[in-house]
Amino acid sequence: MTLAQRAMERLQAWPDLMAGPASCGTGKALRSVRDEIVHFHSSRDVDLHLTRRAIQRIHSDLAGSSAIHLLPGSGWVTIHLDCEADVDLLLSLVSIALKAHQAPPADDDGRRLGGCNFRRVTVLPRDAVAGG
Repeated sequence: MTLAQRAMERLQAWPDLMAGPASCGTGKALRSVRDEIVHFHSSRDVDLHLTRRAIQRIHSDLAGSSAIHLLPGSGWVTIHLDCEADVDLLLSLVSIALKAHQAPPADDDGRRLGGCNFRRVTVLPRDAVAGG
């Protein structure tokens, strides 16, 4: 079982999330009553809809993680799952995302601004980045 499959299995047990196809057309999604929260695009790459407001609030913490890739202006973050700690990070961030989506939508939160980051972020394996 891949890391993404393990993460999805754990998240599907959460009462606030429902599974379905990703609106971007690639992979599976988990959504709340209001919005899509997580897109599982591959066995290692996940897009998480944190909202721009939440990203701004915790930007320095997100930028410090080698697993997280930020795209300026996006309400989504891309998480590359290389180890169990990355899965734990994803689960923690999903909790933050669910809280962020309880607030009324803001014009700049990414709901209407281009969807997830799929095909807009290139993720390199950590060993390629560390070795180069």
